[in-house]
Amino acid sequence: MRSDVMKKGMERAPHRSLFKAMGYSDEEISRPLVGIANSFNEIIPGHIHLRQITDAVKAGVRMAGGTPIEFGGIGVCDGIAMNHFGMRYSLASRELIADSVELMAQAHPFDGLVLISSCDKITPGMLMAMLRVDIPAILVSGGPMLTGEWRGKKVNLISVFEGIGQVRKGTMSEKELAELEEEACPTCGSCAGMFTANSMNCLSEAIGLALPGNGSIPAVTAARIRLAKKTGIQAVRLIEKDIRPRMIATEAAFRNAIAVDMALGCSTNTVLHVPAIAHEAGIPLPLETFNEISKRVPHLCNLIPAGPHSMADLNRAGGVSAVIKELSTLGIIDGNQMTVTGEAMDRTIKAAEVSDRSVIRPCDDPYHSEGGIAILFGNLAPQGSVVKQSAVSPEMLVHTGPARVFDSESEAYSAILENRIVPGDVVVIRYEGPKGGPGMPEMLSPTSAIVGMDLGKKVALITDGRFSGGSQGAVIGHISPEAADGGPIALVHEGDPISIDIPSRRLTLLVEDAELDRRRADWAPKPLKITHGYLGRYARMVSSGATGAVLREE
Repeated sequence: MRSDVMKKGMERAPHRSLFKAMGYSDEEISRPLVGIANSFNEIIPGHIHLRQITDAVKAGVRMAGGTPIEFGGIGVCDGIAMNHFGMRYSLASRELIADSVELMAQAHPFDGLVLISSCDKITPGMLMAMLRVDIPAILVSGGPMLTGEWRGKKVNLISVFEGIGQVRKGTMSEKELAELEEEACPTCGSCAGMFTANSMNCLSEAIGLALPGNGSIPAVTAARIRLAKKTGIQAVRLIEKDIRPRMIATEAAFRNAIAVDMALGCSTNTVLHVPAIAHEAGIPLPLETFNEISKRVPHLCNLIPAGPHSMADLNRAGGVSAVIKELSTLGIIDGNQMTVTGEAMDRTIKAAEVSDRSVIRPCDDPYHSEGGIAILFGNLAPQGSVVKQSAVSPEMLVHTGPARVFDSESEAYSAILENRIVPGDVVVIRYEGPKGGPGMPEMLSPTSAIVGMDLGKKVALITDGRFSGGSQGAVIGHISPEAADGGPIALVHEGDPISIDIPSRRLTLLVEDAELDRRRADWAPKPLKITHGYLGRYARMVSSGATGAVLREE
């Protein structure tokens, strides 16, 4: 066993003595040692209950004959970090999470790992570490939150963000917003919609690195506890069979995951995280791959925020396995790919069925004929940009309007709330990319304000930053190269006409090339906003959003 290097033989007597100082018996030490990365904390609703999930995982490990050894991990709550300085640390935390799991798994050579996650950057960070270390490993999340109910309608966290704009517009009172605040997030779990956390937990199933149900079983159900126990058991089975993550997460597995991404209408943040995870396995996933698959895969699920259905609805309808099985009818799923069940994908989903066709539509009657995400190119985004096209109203799929230019999110947010943005405008938020932000902050506050002020079908927003999975409308992010690197978005002037053509995958600044050349000659880079501490190092090392915002190796 891998752990023998720290526990077996006369020379390891001191090491065993330290184990015994913590109460481990000889019997426990002799068994497979399974590292349990528990990202519990008391600041993220999706993680507040992970002690219970971890206890269930540990019970499963013991039932299968292993010894669980728990260690902690960090996590940022994107919602609580939103629209202030803290959001700059959110994406950047992904690399720290991957590094810290690698550190623990290599310093203490466990035989296998169980990674317990839930929310936005924690799941991809742990998956990155899993592929980097490449020892038998499996992921389990804490599960999604239930939706709330307020005045006869389903509500969630995004309802509260949008409520701010409604109060400013005069269509909601502050008293009503306070009532909504009480009801929108009724349970623990990752926020109730196909936002980034739930997107990544669903895609971990589709890649094959988590058991069926991981993405959709609600956090507060007994089924989630049972899944955690099964995960602990399966971790030991993976060690016994020496099934490692890179044997599962092949190029075909990532293509399967992107297909599921398109069918579900996942968060645009998956276009950052999936390539970053693949990067750890040495698999390139250029942005063109997302467009190629999007053109072939229909959008089957209309989930919050784009539609009415919740994660609990998806689970009741058959979950991710049922979506994969439906996509298999088109021949676009590689069913031979191994999963952490120890079997190929075809056998893993064999028993799956769609039980509600209003939630998971058949491939011949989809919500949209193309997948949920589109990658736009053009002279404004030579390296690409991303939009959740399934959440764009039909009248905004093609739009041309004047640029309203802001060099920070806060400036744009104030302008929106102060009624300085009018129908037809294209709001441009720049110098908020991976390097310029730094940290590529999410723009949930301005996009929610636009919707709350009844501009969601009348105004577009483009940025070199990114969006929450809860954002909806004609909002285009990850514009690359970013402004801080001298990308064309840095050259946009107030009032410049910008053309958005999502069906044609084009994002165009309607300014003559000669004029852009003149502006480029006059452009000078701005000093980094932060030069010290972790964010300073991150800003100097981070790559483009077009390549997953991974850290450069050199």
